[in-house]
Amino acid sequence: MLSVPLAAATFGFDIGRTGVLGVVGATIATCWNYVFNLGFDHGLKHFTGTTRKSLRIRFLHAVSFELGLMLIFLPIIAWWMGIGLLEALIVDVAFVVFYLVYAFVFTWCMRLYSPGVTTPYFLTRTPRKPTPLKQTLTILEAGVG
Repeated sequence: MLSVPLAAATFGFDIGRTGVLGVVGATIATCWNYVFNLGFDHGLKHFTGTTRKSLRIRFLHAVSFELGLMLIFLPIIAWWMGIGLLEALIVDVAFVVFYLVYAFVFTWCMRLYSPGVTTPYFLTRTPRKPTPLKQTLTILEAGVG
């Protein structure tokens, strides 16, 4: 866990207490991940008819996941570390920024490079109708060859 020593050093916390907080946080995040994704995908399917996610939906998904996790984890950080809610919010935001970037990049790369997975929906391009100039050039090129 890269975040535990980084948080302990950045905020001057005891590494043991920070380690326990990291394990608790990872457990909460795992459970929240299951519950949130299940609900998000069911809602997406209900409202759009599909679970395919555009870049905008992926961004909304990542941000709303992290905000929910933040709300769950904030009082635990304050209680376990013996700090006020404002200090806990700063710690929580630092964790969120770290993991938000990590989760977004990781899931995007997994989608791009997993064997047997088609191109992500937001990277697909719909073919554009050729402009009159392009049609003319195509006709001229066909006649030249």
